[in-house]
Amino acid sequence: MATIHTIGRRKTAVARVFLSEGNGQITINKRPAAEYFTTEILLGKLAQPFDLTGTKGTFDVVATVVGGGINGQAEAIRLGISRALCEINPEYRAALKPEGLLTRDPRMVERKKFGQKKARKRFQFSKR
Repeated sequence: MATIHTIGRRKTAVARVFLSEGNGQITINKRPAAEYFTTEILLGKLAQPFDLTGTKGTFDVVATVVGGGINGQAEAIRLGISRALCEINPEYRAALKPEGLLTRDPRMVERKKFGQKKARKRFQFSKR
């Protein structure tokens, strides 16, 4: 099996994911996943697609991720892994789709408007 390249995005984080056959090692920006993401919740997000498809420990993941915070980066990598698994075997789609792992979350930070303090907050209004 050749290496499969996919892209995952979340907020302003963009992850390039390379999936190949291996023994379950996940490398992010040339560092082990446990070193890059220190919390168990974020590591669980990375393992979620493998748990749902029953392929834990059969693929190696090499990801490069830029932008955003650690939560957005973890979810961007998760989307990239899910897309790569569907490319390997289309039958995995049935397990991943109901969990929402193939959906690109479109929510972004709303821009600040001129004449206002923040995106929606306004300066104090005085009638007199």
